[in-house]
Amino acid sequence: MFRNQYDSDVTVWSPQGRLHQVEYAMEAVKLGTATVGLKNQDIAVLVALSKPSSELSASQRKIIPIDDHLGISIAGITADARVISRYLRSECLSYKHSYGSAYPVSRLITNLGNKMQTTTQRYDRRPYGVGLLVGGYDEKGPHIYQVTPSATFYNCKANSIGSRSQSARTYLERNLDKFLNCPNDEMICHGIQAILGSLPTDEFQSKNGVASQLNITIAIVGKDQPFKILNEIETEKYVAMAKEKGAPAEPSRSDDEEASTSRPDQPDSGPRDPEVAVATEEL
Repeated sequence: MFRNQYDSDVTVWSPQGRLHQVEYAMEAVKLGTATVGLKNQDIAVLVALSKPSSELSASQRKIIPIDDHLGISIAGITADARVISRYLRSECLSYKHSYGSAYPVSRLITNLGNKMQTTTQRYDRRPYGVGLLVGGYDEKGPHIYQVTPSATFYNCKANSIGSRSQSARTYLERNLDKFLNCPNDEMICHGIQAILGSLPTDEFQSKNGVASQLNITIAIVGKDQPFKILNEIETEKYVAMAKEKGAPAEPSRSDDEEASTSRPDQPDSGPRDPEVAVATEEL
């Protein structure tokens, strides 16, 4: 009620204690195409679904390389993602020039969170309307981080963000115990099966197994493996492998259906939220 009186400035709190500008940025992430990140003991995998805004336009790549040991996958406003990617590249180059080694992933994400958090406090800025899945590898092994527009970041075992990502998170939660000792090729297939579950049922049935039409982008980074975005031939091979292994996640529901099942006035009689279980912060 009276939301338009409190959403013109990011530093103005509503009577309910909410910052509507930050919530609008979080909603922008839900409108972006889905992306999945998962890891095992050796590699981290990013899988993104790129769909053109219209039949007359080309799809934009949703995975951006940052350094030899790091890359990001985005959901939300692409222009904001480019600003963040330039910042991450400059930080990695400065650290490598000063210390002669790769930037530790956890420290880089902490600095990124501090940068993004300042935009939620200053009246002359707006929050970044983009969510990130960061895949990297350093001395502590592979990492998957989720960074939200509210500057909250999580160290995840696997996660998915973007439009219709609930089905992907459900698939990741059900197979979470298989990821730790999973072969690298099978890890990529799990990521593809999770991302296919975010497609509407009719669209998946008409485009099942066709990588060129699905516009799936896959990137891997890990031990003795610099960050690499797979080409179309390699992507088609893994899509075919994922198709042979079985059906993807359950057909996704619309955002209205998901919202109706998560109303606070209904008793919590179902299973716990897959996002809470999948995006578990590691100690």
